[in-house]
Amino acid sequence: SYFATTSKSNRSKGNDGTMPDNLKPMRAASTASELIKQDQRRREMNKINEEEKLDQPSVEIQAEEDRGPMNVVLFYADDWRHDTLGAAGNPIVKTPVLDALAKEGVRFTENCVTTSICWVSRATLYSGQYLARHHFEMLGKGRTVNGTEMKFEVPQNETLYSLLKKKANYHVGHAGKLGLWVELDHELNFDFFTDEDGWHWRIIGNKMWHVTEKNTADALRFLATRPKEKPFFLNVAYFATHAVDGDVRQYMPQNESMSMYVNDTIPIPATATEEAWGKMPPFFGEYNEGRTRWRWRFDTPEKHQHMMKNYYRMASEVDKSVGLVLNTLRDQGVLDNTLIIFTTDNGNFHAEHGLADKWYPHQESIRVPLNV
Repeated sequence: SYFATTSKSNRSKGNDGTMPDNLKPMRAASTASELIKQDQRRREMNKINEEEKLDQPSVEIQAEEDRGPMNVVLFYADDWRHDTLGAAGNPIVKTPVLDALAKEGVRFTENCVTTSICWVSRATLYSGQYLARHHFEMLGKGRTVNGTEMKFEVPQNETLYSLLKKKANYHVGHAGKLGLWVELDHELNFDFFTDEDGWHWRIIGNKMWHVTEKNTADALRFLATRPKEKPFFLNVAYFATHAVDGDVRQYMPQNESMSMYVNDTIPIPATATEEAWGKMPPFFGEYNEGRTRWRWRFDTPEKHQHMMKNYYRMASEVDKSVGLVLNTLRDQGVLDNTLIIFTTDNGNFHAEHGLADKWYPHQESIRVPLNV
């Protein structure tokens, strides 16, 4: 109440029985006026305090600024279509680490490449440009102008790698498939670089390596040797799940993975029929490259099961590798300040429309995973 009242309790009176000054009644109008003025002063002070708070960074913002720029790790797989993930509803393939990333972050369900072939997608990633702008039309050559192969035409100081290294002062690494078959300027683009392309098994030194095992070891080596005072960018560019072109075995997983999927039956796609193949445009002849690779992989039910199980085994190996890299980031205490991205260069036909591999603008070919 704005009005002071007298207490009837003797304990409120002084020793002489009179009312203490602080409890004597005041005139209502005078008291109300004073309290209103006090309330106005209080509101003004609160407003000043709020404005001062706006000028000061919050604890969360200050902590983020103290932490510095985020690190970035890109997991960039090959020939891996959108539904080769448990998180995408695939009931067979086992990808628990990537599924967890999808659950904890954002999974983009309609992510597509513009041109479904390895080197075009990779040139787009490195340049930030569409094919119509970067012109890298052919592997190892780029476009040909007046009989001259133009190679990679994007200025070397404008690539993703160079901008991060030179402009943003990141420590920049690439571990795995570059996929251009042309040289990039290492001084401008990389602090750490390995390029592994076109193989599944190879003797390096005294050891027989699987390509995914090598990609993983190189990624961990980058993390172990990076300078701790700088933010970093690492592209772990897996060659898996790309087949070895020209090898009748196509997909050759690690030995420890061969027990996976043994008792599974891989569903045959609804459009993996002669009828669907017969509905393709006339220029899709029997010697079309997609049809040729279909014969390599999928022209019998038995071959389809064998090839798809090995393809899924290699996908699960990549999933395991991602887990090892994430564990290393956690052990180094930088996982919470690292942006994690998983995506791929293009999709893959698994016998749909009577085709194998990529190139054409069907969902199976252009639609790829993207977890952030």
